[in-house]
Amino acid sequence: MRPKVGHIQFLNCLPLYYGLVKSLAFLDIELVKGTPTELNALLINKSLDVSPISSIEYARHADSLLLLPDFTVSSDGEVKSILFLSRFPAEELSGKSVALADTSSTSHALLKIILRRGYKVDPRYVVMPPDLDVMLSSADAALLIGDSALRHYTNARGYYLYDLGAEWKKLTGKAMVYAVWAVNRSFAEAKADLCADVYETFRKSMRYSMRNLPEIVKYAAKWEPFDAAFLSAYFASLRFSFGRRYREGLRLFYRMARDIGELDRIPELEFVDLKVHRTKV
Repeated sequence: MRPKVGHIQFLNCLPLYYGLVKSLAFLDIELVKGTPTELNALLINKSLDVSPISSIEYARHADSLLLLPDFTVSSDGEVKSILFLSRFPAEELSGKSVALADTSSTSHALLKIILRRGYKVDPRYVVMPPDLDVMLSSADAALLIGDSALRHYTNARGYYLYDLGAEWKKLTGKAMVYAVWAVNRSFAEAKADLCADVYETFRKSMRYSMRNLPEIVKYAAKWEPFDAAFLSAYFASLRFSFGRRYREGLRLFYRMARDIGELDRIPELEFVDLKVHRTKV
């Protein structure tokens, strides 16, 4: 059977998946589309073999997962698609209500860290579907991610606007990893060759995409409500690697998430060894 592989239907993952279509590599895998929250659940309950997963959810379930090297959704500063919009300045939000979009997990913990550590406030949180008007009809501020956040990036409609990638950089000086690519341990151990094939498929897709970003921008601009200039700037703000600086930023995020009660423990970053063995860093 073809490996079941998750696919986040947000523009931030388009460069990772675009090359699959161009090379017809998607014929060798079964792509399952969903929001980050939906794919998190499918991977954790073993309905998927490989998938992007919110970085906080990898930490919560590291005992049953392994990481693929080289692939993340990250930023080193501004990210544009994880936005916090508020009726009040962030430093005035203690005791006020904050609506969190139900399509993500990492951004929930990230916002709580930024508000507590960066702005010294503790608001009340409620999780809701990502509709800004509905969220702000019952809350004082709202967190949006993905394409719904992008639509408000250049039109904050009079709200205070905070880009969480920029806020994390300001608070810590570090890069931020929002999602990682993980593999169920049972799949990696029983199907090592298929696991390596999936990795190689994505590596080729990413290599194609990085060489052909103008083509991806032109394609996306045909179907999305964003012009080519905006999409070019957006893709330029994203990072997809998992090098030392990104691992350092992720470990710091985990430490701070534990300190505010979002994690019970800090996991090791344990990667699939594509020669079957597992490696730890």
